[in-house]
Amino acid sequence: MPMLDMPLEKLREYKGINPCPADIDEFWDRSIAEMKAIDPQVELVPAKDFYVPFAECFDLFFTGIGGARVHAKYLHPKKSDAPHPAIVEFHGYTGNCGDWHSKLCFVAAGFSIASLDCRGQGGLSEDVGGVKGTTHQGHIIRGLDDSPEKLLFRSIFLDCAQLAGIVMDMPEVDGGRVGAKGGSQGGALTLACAALEPRIKRAAPTFPFLCDYKRVWEMDQAQHAYAELKTFFRHFDPLHKREDEIWTRLGYIDNQHIAKRIKAEVLMFTGLMDNICPPSTQFAAYNKIQSKKNVVIYPDFGHEGLPDSGDMVYDFMMGL
Repeated sequence: MPMLDMPLEKLREYKGINPCPADIDEFWDRSIAEMKAIDPQVELVPAKDFYVPFAECFDLFFTGIGGARVHAKYLHPKKSDAPHPAIVEFHGYTGNCGDWHSKLCFVAAGFSIASLDCRGQGGLSEDVGGVKGTTHQGHIIRGLDDSPEKLLFRSIFLDCAQLAGIVMDMPEVDGGRVGAKGGSQGGALTLACAALEPRIKRAAPTFPFLCDYKRVWEMDQAQHAYAELKTFFRHFDPLHKREDEIWTRLGYIDNQHIAKRIKAEVLMFTGLMDNICPPSTQFAAYNKIQSKKNVVIYPDFGHEGLPDSGDMVYDFMMGL
């Protein structure tokens, strides 16, 4: 078998190398408390340019960390006899929440679905900014020269958990039957959402991003979506004098270090030829999940469409 990374038997044992901050649990406990103290001021605006006879479609806005107004598309069945399950969905890096029609298979099956626009990327969510240091080249390094609370992905992780809580509180939703899904950045945010909102019942991350940054760099895969890691060192620490400090600070937004919080049942998808989000980085997080879990392996596939994975995610969520 061609090999980009470790043999599969080693992947199943790998625990990651990016340092974990000593106060990681306290950091996220404080962050969650800060999020829960916010009045989200939820606003539902009926969609003007899209109509389907069996669904109601809304632009959903809420106030998140730092006062940003965050956007998601929210759809639910027009007719439902009882509180029903729901999905929260997260998109790939730099993208947006996608078209209305792409959510309809779940609505047709009796689900509500909310799809987040990550702040500062391709959708309608606000990026309120306000950090020291560089804001050039990517969101992993946004706030890296400021306090850990200023890391942009801290805010985005919390947006995911906050949106899940908002959906759980919708009168038409059964808050005990909510799942999360997404690929790449969306896979990372699926893990983060399940870690920070323990009521998530099922989580389906596909080749998750934002895991084990130091491993990415040591594999010389700090390119494509991870290119900003190398750019940061080249501009701001060319001799790597601050290397330990930088990796440790990135540890606050490394999914492997919060994966132990996940209570959801997890179904992950990994291509062993993935040179965007290397398999070992994905397994660094997966191997620390303590809840019920399974990983579907695609030996010959990289960071691309994985045959039948969408159908498997759909079937998995039908169990909510």
